Amino acid sequence: MAREQTSDQASGQASGLSGAMPADWTPEQKLFPHQVGFTCPPHDWDAAPSDFLRIAPGTVGVHGWMLHVPEYGHRLDQRSRNFRLLEEFAAVMANNGADVCAQVGSNWVHASGLGVDGIRDFCRRLSDTHGLAFHMAGYALVEALRAMNVEKVALNAVYHWPDWWQGTVGFLKDSGFDVVWAGNFVDQGWLDSQEAVNAKRWIFDGSLARKSFEYVAEKAPDADAYLANGMVNFRTGTDGQPERILHLTPDLEQMLGKPVIAHDTALYWRVFKSLGLAPEGHHGRLLETLHA
Repeated sequence: MAREQTSDQASGQASGLSGAMPADWTPEQKLFPHQVGFTCPPHDWDAAPSDFLRIAPGTVGVHGWMLHVPEYGHRLDQRSRNFRLLEEFAAVMANNGADVCAQVGSNWVHASGLGVDGIRDFCRRLSDTHGLAFHMAGYALVEALRAMNVEKVALNAVYHWPDWWQGTVGFLKDSGFDVVWAGNFVDQGWLDSQEAVNAKRWIFDGSLARKSFEYVAEKAPDADAYLANGMVNFRTGTDGQPERILHLTPDLEQMLGKPVIAHDTALYWRVFKSLGLAPEGHHGRLLETLHA
């Protein structure tokens, strides 16, 4: 004799479903023991997921999620108006089993208007609300500098136009750091105008990496560390493939004799720290601290 159907079973059969999926991910159900989600601004193909995965242990899996802002024009006001998308990103990644979420884009912290303490609290709230670690590139740089006991810094603002890098300088100063010099490729004299910089779309000749850091070091010889803004790329890879500061850090540090910390390496350092892991290989002084 057939069992009488419950209303839930009948509803499930009517909708073509045989049952509901579990609400939470258990460790044995995850594709990777350590799962990381990255997000980036619209109109920027983001190298962070690929770069991070290439230096991560095999136990790490990475997922990318691009923010959707129609008619995006890389303006700071668009970041502040769409700050809520970061909450959506964290919620989606948590629902899919991420252990850590990482927000790429250094300007979001100062464009938010929340201030340094406000950003710290925002990251903590998202972490607590969604049950994962949430990190922002702009604040990860502050955390990295504090962990390295750095006081005086000089900023290679690379491609960032003035209100972008000046916002970063303000955020660093509000965090307690002495910014002894800052300027972008126009200020350094490598390109004639911001329009010429923008036309490169964040990708520059490989020789400019070394030349620009030499310039900054000459302007700020007493700095404790040299920083790079944003997610700049140089054609230093095989056949001129663009590479970020992550790939160049050991050589730059050997040349300058001091730490070189960019927003990409700071963000990766913070993610690894939350995972309790260290990268494979050696990628400069900041990431090297994770091997201790």
